[in-house]
Amino acid sequence: MNRIVREHYPAANLPDDLRNEIGAEKRVTITIEVESVGSSSEATGSADDWFSKYEHIRRATFHSLEEVNDHVRSLRDEWDHRER
Repeated sequence: MNRIVREHYPAANLPDDLRNEIGAEKRVTITIEVESVGSSSEATGSADDWFSKYEHIRRATFHSLEEVNDHVRSLRDEWDHRER
């Protein structure tokens, strides 16, 4: 499988759908992997299909340090309750 990785890539150069979700002013790391012929049908679905299927693992967007701290606290609380 071929792979291309670009670090510190300007988000402004991404396609509209990705740029709108991330914000044009940011820099990102992108990884592109070329799939081999005969890969599974699940791997050949569109990005929209994949993201809708696995939406629950999508990283949350935070607008402030307070939101980040609140999220981390909620995760700690969740794990504290599971360990009991």
